[in-house]
Amino acid sequence: MDARTLKEGIVSGRLDADALNASFADLHAPLGDHEALVATDRCYFCHDAPCITACPTDIDIPLFIRQIATGTPEAAAKTILTQNILGGMCARVCPTETLCEEACVREAAEGEPVRIGRLQRYATDTLMAQGVHPFSRAAPTGKRIAVVGAGPAGLACAHRLAMYGHDVVVFDARPKPGGLNEYGIAAYKSTEDFAAREVEWLLQIGGIEIRTDMALGRDVTMDDLQGAYDALFLGMGLGGVNALTAPGADKDGVLDAVDFIADLRQATDLSTLPVGRDVVVIGGGMTAVDAAVQSKLLGALNVTMVYRRGRDRMNASVWEQDLASAKGVRIITNAAPVAVHGNGSVREIEFEFTDDDLNPTGQTFRLAADQVFKAIGQTLSGEDLPDLDGRKIAVTGPGRTSVAGVWAGGDCASGGDDLTVTAVAEGRDAAEDIHAALMRA
Repeated sequence: MDARTLKEGIVSGRLDADALNASFADLHAPLGDHEALVATDRCYFCHDAPCITACPTDIDIPLFIRQIATGTPEAAAKTILTQNILGGMCARVCPTETLCEEACVREAAEGEPVRIGRLQRYATDTLMAQGVHPFSRAAPTGKRIAVVGAGPAGLACAHRLAMYGHDVVVFDARPKPGGLNEYGIAAYKSTEDFAAREVEWLLQIGGIEIRTDMALGRDVTMDDLQGAYDALFLGMGLGGVNALTAPGADKDGVLDAVDFIADLRQATDLSTLPVGRDVVVIGGGMTAVDAAVQSKLLGALNVTMVYRRGRDRMNASVWEQDLASAKGVRIITNAAPVAVHGNGSVREIEFEFTDDDLNPTGQTFRLAADQVFKAIGQTLSGEDLPDLDGRKIAVTGPGRTSVAGVWAGGDCASGGDDLTVTAVAEGRDAAEDIHAALMRA
């Protein structure tokens, strides 16, 4: 057996370095200066622009496009970053096709929207390349706020609070800050270590200290933070993964998709990552698509996504579904896993077709599989948290929880979509409310 083989069928180095570099190159090449100007020319600069309403962070999209058109992309970047301090990453990973671009008047009239996401990236990349941070801190207030989670919600909250002159300490369970942007985004969507560079740029505001390898409940408690700080924001995301309950789900080769994506994002040499010959991904969201596409890009021969509902119910956008299909991923819908077969390691996974109400039909089929990735949702982990709404922290207004002095936002909080851009909006809005509360005190 080849030295690279971990178990039968699962090996590293299926593709050579050149093929891997090509496969994991930037999904969308950045716009050049001339391309950006051409793209701005298609904007109608609507007075009551529907694209603004469709943006969770309320960016004045016609304004920033006009600023690019008039040769001031730095000003455009500040317009974006005032509303969304992680505008660079959101330009790369935001499902613009179902948000601002879907609402674009050009999309309604012609079926081809203004390329808002790519123009946003052009503006923010231009500013970041200059090493410029366009915001400064207000006079110190003497207030200290703790933020749990250095992901999009926590970073957005911390930056806005630092702008107001507060001192912020961010605690994160991972070795590196960034949260989902650092560990959970497909590598071809965020290349050249952009997530880490964006965090470094954000911290130029000053007044923010990040403490990594500090998990809530393990290294620090809610009581500790409430006693030592004037306010607390919880933005730690969802740390747990839903279990696959089908018999045999504990066999070797059945893995969590989020761990696979994190390992890939942190790998310095993609040729060392093992991938199966026959890969099955269970789920229908963005994580499932990212795991399936990247398995194919690593050299898996057969990759299949299986989702228990119809395509119209998948959390992954139609654009993402089409991307998966274009990369060679087979998508099967209305099928639920019923058993994992194999002697110690997975060899097949059995599914049963379901109707639109998830009722089993009695018709089953099996897929060969030496590697199975579970992408069936994540759960909130932690103890002594504020009141929950279902499986997430219950919040009202701009992130207020049931506990006085404690706010929450992002994926761990109820109410919003599990999107990077939504998490940024919730962190920002909570920071505004925290600031107002502290100044009244």
